[in-house]
Amino acid sequence: MGLSYGYGPAVDKQQGIALIRAAFEQGVTFFDTAEAYGAANEQLVGEAVAPFRENVVLATKFGFRDGNTKLGLDSRPERIREVAEESLKHLRTDCIDLFYQHRVDPAVPMEEVAGTIKDLIVEGKVKHFGLSEAGAESIRRAHVVQPVTALQSEYSLWWRQPEQEILPLCESLGIGFVPFSPLGKGFLTGKIDETTPFGEGDFRNVVPRFSPEARQANQALVDRLGTIAADRQATPAQIALAWLLVQKPWIVPIPGTTKAHRLTENLGGADLTLTPSDLREIDSLLSNMQVQGERYPPQLAGLVGR
Repeated sequence: MGLSYGYGPAVDKQQGIALIRAAFEQGVTFFDTAEAYGAANEQLVGEAVAPFRENVVLATKFGFRDGNTKLGLDSRPERIREVAEESLKHLRTDCIDLFYQHRVDPAVPMEEVAGTIKDLIVEGKVKHFGLSEAGAESIRRAHVVQPVTALQSEYSLWWRQPEQEILPLCESLGIGFVPFSPLGKGFLTGKIDETTPFGEGDFRNVVPRFSPEARQANQALVDRLGTIAADRQATPAQIALAWLLVQKPWIVPIPGTTKAHRLTENLGGADLTLTPSDLREIDSLLSNMQVQGERYPPQLAGLVGR
């Protein structure tokens, strides 16, 4: 996503391809994109992984009208099929490994959505069905028609709501969980404070949790995380990712980056083993701090958990 959508100007195409290939060389085999990130994003991923396509899992998403998040939702069966065909071309593949509904569309019964994906799976154009930011009831309804392989939703040290209902449901149904923004959209890296400017086109400009006041209030969390990281000769980002990985064996976070050195840093989180003492310290930190600021502005918050 961040290579060409949501975090300011797109990176140079060749730089993006080189980064994805470097990720593969370092052991990354799961790559995530979406129609809503733009055709260029899917095309970038498709070109980058072409030399090793059979060795990676490609995930993309449907669900917005004309692929534009500002135009509203559209998960009509005919639209799902249109997106599938376009994504297959963009990704240079004959089958989408994991096809997510980007957001639940209340105008289209979940049974129709799941049924359409089921048909695409039978046709060999899709391997697995996923949902993103869906609520418990939608997950259950979808799963009856076509087993849901993965749910992608935000989950991190500063957004733990999935622990209340969604993670137990995923465990009971055998659904994998893919946390996006596992580093709190960059805040948990310790490289952002209340004075950090965000460029034009960076969606954090409209996120309440990234107002200067909220960032200042939440700085204590990052400072404590930095202390824990220093004791382990690690970085805050590595601690945040290692914490996610220890929660459940079926959790697969997808940290994004545009920088090669951050890629290497993030992958180091998978090699970091947190001790019971570390986990108790982190739990104490989280239980004694209230994160300030909503994670979405109202117009986007209304699209999740349905």
